[in-house]
Amino acid sequence: MINRIVICLVFLTLFLNSSTLHFKKYEIRGKQKGDTLLVIGGIHGNEPGGYFAPSVLIEHYKILKGTLVIVPNLNFDSDIRNQRGCYGDMNRKFVNISKTDPDYNIIKDIKKIILSKNIDLVLNLHDGHGFYRPKWENVIFNPKAWGQALIIDQMNLKTPKYYNLGKICKLVTQKINNSIFKRKHIFGVKNTKTKFHDEQMRLSLTYFAITHNKPALAIETSKNITDLSKKVYYQLLTIEEFMKVMGIKYKRDFNLNEHSIRKILNDLGYLIINKRVKLDLNRVKNYIGYIPLKQKYNQFIFSHPLGAILKYKNIYNVMIGNKRITKIKSEYFKLSKIHPKLSIKTDHTIIDISDKYSAIIKKRFKIIAPKDIRVNVIGYTSKKYKNEANIWIKLKDIAKRYSIYKNEDVFRVEFYDKHNNYIKTVLIKLDNQ
Repeated sequence: MINRIVICLVFLTLFLNSSTLHFKKYEIRGKQKGDTLLVIGGIHGNEPGGYFAPSVLIEHYKILKGTLVIVPNLNFDSDIRNQRGCYGDMNRKFVNISKTDPDYNIIKDIKKIILSKNIDLVLNLHDGHGFYRPKWENVIFNPKAWGQALIIDQMNLKTPKYYNLGKICKLVTQKINNSIFKRKHIFGVKNTKTKFHDEQMRLSLTYFAITHNKPALAIETSKNITDLSKKVYYQLLTIEEFMKVMGIKYKRDFNLNEHSIRKILNDLGYLIINKRVKLDLNRVKNYIGYIPLKQKYNQFIFSHPLGAILKYKNIYNVMIGNKRITKIKSEYFKLSKIHPKLSIKTDHTIIDISDKYSAIIKKRFKIIAPKDIRVNVIGYTSKKYKNEANIWIKLKDIAKRYSIYKNEDVFRVEFYDKHNNYIKTVLIKLDNQ
């Protein structure tokens, strides 16, 4: 897997005159030069197919020829809240936007990327209602629907490359319609004829692009397809066809099918907090009590491109896109500046944990730490010891409900200096073998 790290610095509260989270930009260059495709996801936060698909591109694709530029989470504040646009519809702000609009900096920055000299084609990813059909069939299948369609503003452009959007999109739909799950999932090409017939679409990202000589279109999977893995499959299938049109060569580390995509979507990666504790988000419980944090300016490092923190008072909601993975209740401490020598002794060995986030042990262990370091084994209670360093502790004496993970076999060991400043956390796991 191609692993790219996302850092989310939580500085702000929810109610601001500027967006809390800015989008991330990724660039995957092939060794051979070629055309550049810009893929933008997440302009509407309640359209998860539009932002989980580019996260798969980031983590699992390698470009051999050409370049792939990916913005998976353009409207990140709205993505993690599962709202179309928490500051209004972002896709209606590309003509005029006030400097006081919370989306101002995002619109300004994405415009610069779109207008970059190297960008040859722009794909804007969405989930739309219903199933587009050129003729009326019923309230779900009709010309006013947006789902399962490639949306263009006009058939032809005055650009040196990819000017014949209508023809290109027709060829792409013919290809992807050979690999659909159900007949009703077929893709069509919807020409909004924006210049003459759609005043609202004249305010959109794609119309901004084409009026600045950048070929652009939208890929819309259907909101009526409720299985996220199917929507992501269709998005990736379509993006791959456009890469083929552009001569962009690529590899992926999975087979493009629903099963593989579901497996990828279920892999949530990890979170490192202030470089002092590392959490496996695939295993973590739905709620974690009293994680040591600073009052402000905490650093959250996600391995997943859509990882973010949604904070409310002293509760930190850990989000992957619109999915809440866990809630962390904070306990505030100053961070220690010291880096002491720390180790764990078991019956058979001594493990240096000075620079580790975790250790695997058997039935019992002893934390070896300097005298002025306080050790707190979360879930272990003893009237005899206030400092749990340099004493033998059996795993059976730690209450399972304090395990940080769902299968209740991993426990926290926290370290504090003589001023009660927080040093780090090491997770100890029971080795059942």
